[in-house]
Amino acid sequence: MTQLSLSDIVSCISGYDPHAMTVERAQAVIREFIHPIEAVEKLPIRSALSRVLAQDIVSRIDVPAHDNSAMDGYALRGEDLAEGRELRLQIIGEVHAGDRFTGQVGPGQCVRIMTGAPMPAGCDTVIPQELTVDADQSAVTVPPGRVRAGDNRRLRGEDLALGSVALPRGRILRPSDIGLLASLGVAEIPVQRRLRVAFFSTGDELRSVGEPLDPGCVYDSNRYTLYGMLTRLGCDIIDMGVVRDDPVAMEAAFRSACEHADAVITSGGVSVGAADYTKQTMTKLGDMLFWKIGMRPGRPMAFGRIASQDRGAYLFGLPGNPVAVMVSFYFFVRDALLRMSGADASPLPRLQATSLSAIRKKPGRTEYQRGILAPDSDGVWKVKLTGAQGSGILRSMSDANCIIVLDDAQGDVAAGDPVQVVLFDGLI
Repeated sequence: MTQLSLSDIVSCISGYDPHAMTVERAQAVIREFIHPIEAVEKLPIRSALSRVLAQDIVSRIDVPAHDNSAMDGYALRGEDLAEGRELRLQIIGEVHAGDRFTGQVGPGQCVRIMTGAPMPAGCDTVIPQELTVDADQSAVTVPPGRVRAGDNRRLRGEDLALGSVALPRGRILRPSDIGLLASLGVAEIPVQRRLRVAFFSTGDELRSVGEPLDPGCVYDSNRYTLYGMLTRLGCDIIDMGVVRDDPVAMEAAFRSACEHADAVITSGGVSVGAADYTKQTMTKLGDMLFWKIGMRPGRPMAFGRIASQDRGAYLFGLPGNPVAVMVSFYFFVRDALLRMSGADASPLPRLQATSLSAIRKKPGRTEYQRGILAPDSDGVWKVKLTGAQGSGILRSMSDANCIIVLDDAQGDVAAGDPVQVVLFDGLI
């Protein structure tokens, strides 16, 4: 399949303006341009947690394999139940999980049964033992109105029927999925290869942790937050350190990154200013767009694809401010990387909460405020700002447990107004 160029994609967008891109339009362009990698490997299910399933898993058996009891009690014939009448049943046997009762249950008879045991022939109902009276070794009494025909019976194939899809392609496997695979007797499954992501920061003023901090310099925090976010996303990561504002060093870094990775993420050098080497190198090596997105924080962003030595990689050029890097990653890069990995990249779920703070907001751009979400004494979810919301205040992200999303058309928020929030916990 021939991949469309970025210019082909944006030509279909009415009123496209790289200097006034909305969040939604930028996300749509990225989604249209990104394609999943095709490499697949097989893994034992115990090694497949958090990996992306490469094909549908079809059940080769019925689960459960037979009608069985959902309770400890007595298996009986539903037709023996008569409304308003007490029923005395003869106990003709007992069956446990893993066993099978081979006899036939007739009128007025029942079988003592344990949870998970196969239903005896002729029985379609189970009455829990605590709802019976006068039980002894030979008979039990069922009071009227305690059970209806068909109660407490699990049907064959009720969980999964033979030939049905147990887990769909693109699913990121959770602990419950690993158990489900085991219940089907599946020992090995095909998964997508892990994405390889290279990242580096740009700027002569940056120093890595452990280096002396010269006057006018700052420690580079962006690589460490990117490392954490990429690790949680399950990527194989290549940390390329800090690249100085030098055209030779810059080109060498970009070439090495795209020759060894599926995606490249940079921080810094995409805004208006002196970092022309970054943009020049990006443009020289690939099909790139440079946007000013209507959002706060995180206005400048670069996106495209670069190539070197017949190897290509998607490129995400993020702003340099620490909070802007994280916000841009969560609302642009995360979904793109999931799509590249073959995963079902559903939008981040939003919850509604009541704002405890008044928030000034102009319509015409999307804003991402850092918030602390907690229930009040009545169990109503309330959210407050973490404090100052500057894009360089990384403490605001560390204190927060959610992001308050104020969409493009949103105006000022008064205390007590409802707002939409995205939780940090659960981002993968």
